[in-house]
Order: sequence, then C-alpha cells, then structure tokens
Amino acid sequence: MSYRNRTAALASAAALAGSVVWLAAPVARAEVVDVNYQCKTPIGDKSAVSPIDIKGVRSGSGYRITMSWQKGVSSSPVELGKGAMTPSATIALGGADSGTMTVTGPANDAAIPANTPIKINDLSGTYTPKKSGEVTFTAGVLTIKALGTTTTCTPTNDPGPSLKLDVTAAGGGTTGSTQGGGSDSGSGGGAELPRTGPEDSAIALGTLGGTVLLAGAAGTLWLTRRHRSARAGR
Repeated sequence: MSYRNRTAALASAAALAGSVVWLAAPVARAEVVDVNYQCKTPIGDKSAVSPIDIKGVRSGSGYRITMSWQKGVSSSPVELGKGAMTPSATIALGGADSGTMTVTGPANDAAIPANTPIKINDLSGTYTPKKSGEVTFTAGVLTIKALGTTTTCTPTNDPGPSLKLDVTAAGGGTTGSTQGGGSDSGSGGGAELPRTGPEDSAIALGTLGGTVLLAGAAGTLWLTRRHRSARAGR
C-alpha cells in the first residue's frame, strides 16, 4: 500500500470510530401528553386535563424519573396552607418492562387559595431496570392528600407514553422483570440529580470518539514525519 493510501486509510478509520461511538449513545424520546384526569374528591367528582412531561436521567445503576404537570388538577373548597398538601403518583411501565413505579414530591411550598386548580410540584423516583431494552413510561394515578382527606385522579383517555427510554440493566442482564418495575420512590426536593443521563452519556461518548480521531491524526503525523526523515536520509 502506498504512503498516501496508508494515510487516507488511517484518517478514515479514525473518523469511522468516532461515528460508531456516537451511534452507541443511549436514546431517550420524550413527549408532552395531555392526560384527562377524573378525580374522586371528598366533595364529589371533578375532572381536569393536564399536559404531562416525564424525563429520565441515568443515576448510578438506575434512572431518575421526574414527572411534571403543566396545569393544575382538582381544587379545594377551602384554602390549603403551606405544607398542607402532599402529592404522589404512579407511572405505568411498558415495552421491555411491566408494572408500575411510584414518584413522590414535597408538600406545597405556598398556600393554595380555595377553588383554585391545585398545581402539582415535580414528582420523582428511581427506576432500576431488571431487563435491558426500550421501556415506556405513562402517567398513572395521581393521589393528593390534604387536611386528612385523600383525592385520587385517574387517567380516563388512555394516554400514550410521555417517555420512551433505552435502559441497561445492571450487569447487562437481558432477562427477568419484577412487578413494580424494580423502582424506589424518591422526593423531588433537595438532592441534585447526577448528570449521567442520555444527553450527558452522548457527550462523554462523543469525547471518546474525538480522542480516537485525535489518535488517528497523531498516527498520520508520525508517519508523515517518518516518511520525510527517510527521504532526507537518501
């Protein structure tokens, strides 16, 4: 193989390695989904539609799942003072896993006026996959506890998943799934989420691809210098 052909082959191999690394990055597909909640309250039935957003980032051997409401649901006939209302919710798992996981969050940090839609703070929990593959996350039942009463809000419009996430089980397992999704509930306040989600993994892997590309360029430069030295010594 000629010198020029060897140089072109090295550069092509380095660029290809970088592309393969980028393609290996985990994929998350999120979509805001309108959920029609029918709520059973102490004073009767109520209904509300709220767009739901679910996000997931890698956290240790699992994934931190955060559920967000863009509109308030239900209401109270009396004012709810600060800290009087505590929400939680379930998320239905599908695809490579099944069952449900629970997400929780802090109590309301400000008073909620009477007859006003209750804005739910972000709820979060940890999902630990038992099986690698694409898992879907769909809004489930919302539970609101306030002033000694419980309100449950159930989706009635069969909403689609708000998140599709390619997950990897600990140890790369490909079999086995437990009811409940192997998840642990967590509070939405306080802890800072580790930056190890799909986007951060893609950045890290892209950096690796860049390193491979630089290594290829360094090899090309070394061959060029060696070739020039050999020609000068003739």
